[in-house]
Amino acid sequence: MALRSSVAPGGARILGLGHYRPNNVVTNADLIARGVDTDDEWIRTRVGIEERRWADDDEGVVDMAEAAASKALANAGVSTSDVDLVIVATCTMPTSVPTAAPQLATRLGIVAPGAYDINSGCSGFVYALSVAAAAVQTGQARNVLVVAAERFSGWIDMNDRSTCIILGDGAGAAVVGASDEPQIGPIVWGSDGALAETVIIDEATRYFQQEGQAVYRWATGQMAPIALEACRRAGIEPSELAAFVPHQANLRIIDAIVRRLDAPQAIVARDVVTSGNTSAASIPLALSRMVERGEIGSGAPVLLLGFGAGLSYAAQVVLAP
Repeated sequence: MALRSSVAPGGARILGLGHYRPNNVVTNADLIARGVDTDDEWIRTRVGIEERRWADDDEGVVDMAEAAASKALANAGVSTSDVDLVIVATCTMPTSVPTAAPQLATRLGIVAPGAYDINSGCSGFVYALSVAAAAVQTGQARNVLVVAAERFSGWIDMNDRSTCIILGDGAGAAVVGASDEPQIGPIVWGSDGALAETVIIDEATRYFQQEGQAVYRWATGQMAPIALEACRRAGIEPSELAAFVPHQANLRIIDAIVRRLDAPQAIVARDVVTSGNTSAASIPLALSRMVERGEIGSGAPVLLLGFGAGLSYAAQVVLAP
């Protein structure tokens, strides 16, 4: 006996993007004024960040997700009645239950969609985007809303200068739908659980902690081959890339990976300078802002690379909407 299945012809593509950054700008000088034992030169030299955005006290993960999602839906020209699945990538909900996706769907007026959260840290958006593409290609959904939203300002230890200087809040979103030809490439993903304790939320304090040097060595040593493999699987030479959007961890990691890609023509996202490290939100937030500014043309190949907590990673090539 065989079960009936529905596989859509062609592939999946990103129909539209959206992003949201809180209004509250926190500069390096602001951190120093709050008593953080650091200085502007040390922060810029170490991580390349000039400022980051922190949400207001009454602004949560779902609030930011709603703002980014609304913009993505408008840019995609997709009605909420045509969305069948909502996926939210986040690791900063205040509690594990309820999850963000069903709440987001209700706020947007999306009636009874499939809805769930993905918690894969900084690689969460790429994981979610791949799942969304698969849902469209297999006929499980017509259109999928993928949102990554993080509110790290609620998990920061202001006495830990190695982490409080890098973390920011924000959200990015994409609407995924069907296309005649694949426009979301095969994913290259994996993990190294042996290093899981290098990025944690401390159970006692509820503060974010990481072993920065260990993560730096792992990312700069292991991620470039993953990015290049994603290009190979998509049938794209690095020299053909229009842009490279890695997780916005810090500028030193980004620049180290870029040097190994051999793609000098590609515009590189450096959104971390003014947005900080927004974990899962960093890739869609940066990508959406680049598209909005006209830095990436429609149909141009873009390499996405997420890496971080878990430790997990994911890369894929997509065509810009």
